Amino acid sequence: MTRLASGRPPFRADHIGSLLRPPALRQAFKQHQNGSIDDAAFHKIQDACIRDVIRLQESAGLELATDGEFRRHTYWARFAERTDGFEIRNAVQTFRDSSGEEHDFFAPYATGKLKRARPIALDEFEFVKANTAGTPKITLPSPSTMHFYRCSDFAASGAYSTPDAFFQDLAKVYREEITDLAKAGCGYIQLDEVPIALLCDPEMRDKVKSLGQDPDKLVDYYIDAINQAISMLPVNVRIGVHMCRGNLKGRHLASGSYESVAERFFSRAKINHFLLEFDTARAGDFSPLRFVPKGVGVVLGLVTSKAPALEKIDDLKRRVDEAAKFIDHDRLAISPQCGFASTAAGNPVTEEDEHAKLRLCVDAAKAIWN
Repeated sequence: MTRLASGRPPFRADHIGSLLRPPALRQAFKQHQNGSIDDAAFHKIQDACIRDVIRLQESAGLELATDGEFRRHTYWARFAERTDGFEIRNAVQTFRDSSGEEHDFFAPYATGKLKRARPIALDEFEFVKANTAGTPKITLPSPSTMHFYRCSDFAASGAYSTPDAFFQDLAKVYREEITDLAKAGCGYIQLDEVPIALLCDPEMRDKVKSLGQDPDKLVDYYIDAINQAISMLPVNVRIGVHMCRGNLKGRHLASGSYESVAERFFSRAKINHFLLEFDTARAGDFSPLRFVPKGVGVVLGLVTSKAPALEKIDDLKRRVDEAAKFIDHDRLAISPQCGFASTAAGNPVTEEDEHAKLRLCVDAAKAIWN
């Protein structure tokens, strides 16, 4: 990846990472889980599907490629599975979608001291690197993901009694992983930050308060946790943070402008760029972008991954111009608002829809930034 001027996102057209799992891969996950295929057969299917999805990204004209998160059940599960000290439990809260229906979630829970037992995403990176001429991009869940969904009971008493000690050990896991990724040649890492985006929602803030937690204190913890995690970042690695309000089968978990967290988060996070959801009115207007400091870029998530209707380039141009009233036009880029499959089930769109939307981002970027 060519080094760009400070404040520019790495690419004018980006995407968030996860892509629709093809039927063969979804079937393979089930077969591997029930023992009807072994590890070797499962990995062979994964490898073939990842090669195909890399070709899909290249055919859309993208300069970067991910593995679609095809080796993961969910965007965060592999991190928890490969870190000593975590087990998976039910979340202490439920989330409501736009229809008012409640959904249960699973969440990481620390039963012992956290330690990086083995590489987390290194094998994902190495496979993509070997199979694309573009820039491999690796996504990791943010540190807050390992805490928020059980924030009132995130660890056993014998493991961690305070969030400070928990995040200190967790940061070490991230630093070790990022160091190994950088040594292998990884130049672009994205942290998927859901909890801070959820804490923009007044309803979610009230739920957190009902659990005896202070929403603003959590936001501060989570900003500091990101900075600790990337505190030894090699100079040749660019870090982007994607803010997500939830993405489960096309449903969202929260609404609300970035305004309540923007000044703190945008100014204090020591990253290269943000990837922000702006596909619907749920995200509010662009005015919080006034807090993004010079030297930091923003990828505008203007193309929805949750529905098949294809946006118009003229509308995307207009929205970029609106955003540019609050941040330099040259510090902007464009992407879908989220991944197409944060969980294996995926969003209610087809692979053809997915390809069209990725291609739209590329075409719109060319039209807007020449």
